[in-house]
Amino acid sequence: MPLYGYARVSTEDQDLAIQREALRSAGCDVIREEKVSGTSRDGRVELETLLEFVREDDTIVVTRIDRLARSLRDLQNIVHELSEKGVALKATEQPIDTSSAAGKAFLDMLGVFGEFETNLRRERQMEGIAVARARGAYKGRKRSIARDEVRARKRSGETVTEIANAMNISRQSVYRICRCKRNDLLAKSKCCTLT
Repeated sequence: MPLYGYARVSTEDQDLAIQREALRSAGCDVIREEKVSGTSRDGRVELETLLEFVREDDTIVVTRIDRLARSLRDLQNIVHELSEKGVALKATEQPIDTSSAAGKAFLDMLGVFGEFETNLRRERQMEGIAVARARGAYKGRKRSIARDEVRARKRSGETVTEIANAMNISRQSVYRICRCKRNDLLAKSKCCTLT
């Protein structure tokens, strides 16, 4: 029964060495690793490669279940895919082994707590932003698109596609910037008309 390791951290500046060593100690010869958020499966190429590669009687090993997924739905979907293929899931730092009933139950509980932790972190972040805004200390992210340039190009007769290509932005962004509001129509200076 081959063991395949999966290691993940959220950002480029984080290190995978501890996970890599734990997976090697657990008997994994092949370890897929990536530096990408675990809040969704989007962009997780190494995970998808591993899920496609494993066969019946294989085992995927992670250090902790939150390395695999941060959302309960993603975790359940991954476990379901593995179970349909006859592949087990184990964690080195938690008593998880989906080949046993107790291991499956513990996995579900950890998944709920993992999602709860992610939601709490998001709530704290939003509360902090609200407090900073009230003090005038938080202005939000700087706009990455020169809105005045988009409007000026539109008024000079360029098409939405030409503007998008020239400024390396999406057509939807051009439409969004040039969308006229009632007050803009009255002022006429802030608005550009899309025809």
